[in-house]
Amino acid sequence: MHVFLIAAISLDGFIAQHLDQPSTNWTSQEDKDHFHATTKQVGTIVMGKTTFSTIGFPLPKRLNIIYSNDSKQKLAEEYQLTAQQTSHDVLRVTRQEPAKLIKQLASEGVKQVAVCGGSSIYTQFMQSGLVDKVLLTIEPVIFGNGIKLFNHSIEQRLKLIRSKKLNQQGSLLVEYTV
Repeated sequence: MHVFLIAAISLDGFIAQHLDQPSTNWTSQEDKDHFHATTKQVGTIVMGKTTFSTIGFPLPKRLNIIYSNDSKQKLAEEYQLTAQQTSHDVLRVTRQEPAKLIKQLASEGVKQVAVCGGSSIYTQFMQSGLVDKVLLTIEPVIFGNGIKLFNHSIEQRLKLIRSKKLNQQGSLLVEYTV
């Protein structure tokens, strides 16, 4: 099973200025295109309820797994989701620890999982030792303060695989192995 983190961060290392800020408000079109292409190719994404709230609906053509204490029915009501958006192959809600979730997905034949945020979910997956790659888009914006990529201390050595300039503004895609 291939598990990787995918995120956009500000130049000073934040994934957002505040909890209800979607990254689409400040990231480049090239990052959005990269995120959509990568996660569609992978087919399975994991995110926390706060991240899901900034989007407001399951991302199409992907299995969306949401970490939440709410039931799927409550999410469906809160976000006015259709029956198609809440089908088992589009949306699932979980409270499982990452290792159990990944084991379950592997037993279902899932080969790759993209962890899409937020800070708490990134932290849980990094701490679990399941993550084998980190994909970051570094956007040329500075927030000064905000929500960090990880919400607890993590000490991990990474190796740069590749870096790519995405646009003339200086958005940079970096890929690391863990």
